Amino acid sequence: MIFSHSKLLNNFANLTHTFTSKIDGNLAFHVNDDLDSVIYRHKTLANKLSYDIHSLIHMKQVHSDLVHVINENDNFDNPQTCDALITDKKNIPLMVMVADCSPILFYDDSKCVIGVAHAGRQGAFKNIVQNVIDMFIHKYNSNTKDIYVSIGASISKCCYEVGREIYAEAKKLKLDYAIEKKEDTFYLNISQILKKQLLDTGIQENNIEISSECTSCKNEKYFSFRADSNTGRFSGIIMLN
Repeated sequence: MIFSHSKLLNNFANLTHTFTSKIDGNLAFHVNDDLDSVIYRHKTLANKLSYDIHSLIHMKQVHSDLVHVINENDNFDNPQTCDALITDKKNIPLMVMVADCSPILFYDDSKCVIGVAHAGRQGAFKNIVQNVIDMFIHKYNSNTKDIYVSIGASISKCCYEVGREIYAEAKKLKLDYAIEKKEDTFYLNISQILKKQLLDTGIQENNIEISSECTSCKNEKYFSFRADSNTGRFSGIIMLN
């Protein structure tokens, strides 16, 4: 297995985290992959990162802005329908799965709270990161200066061509600063939106890390829906030790 670790989150000894890759195989259950193979990859990942597979919490991701706080009913076999998870519980790994969308890991070093979020175009347009940070603040009394955010590889502006209707929607939401127009084509920069939204919540710029890798350009390393619509999902994982 080949893992990518966040330089930002590597500074915290009480965290286990990683971003997987295509080499680690598909981890999603909804992409017509063999069920036993997917479970085997999850077991291999759990073994490598030293967690109990049954304690892993993943999601039925629906491109929403919904944030779920982990409770005693959550487990590997009972994924919630949402696009973000948050907890202060130890030894509960949280997973976000992606194939061009942004996998986001959150950590509050003061309150020892972690979170994950799935943010594609819809998640960014709905400002899911604002909802996650609001949950940190209102549920766990977090201060934004203590929250660190690492965003893994996602599709970049170079490959994310969108239609005129998406440009119009972005303009209506005052997000058109993140769209570059080339003749009659439009290219969307999701990372630029997410960074501005995080800064607007009060997250310090030095506490934000964004991968420069494009999943579509590097679809030999990452699953990419844009490059190959019949594809798997790689993941971002974070756990409090």
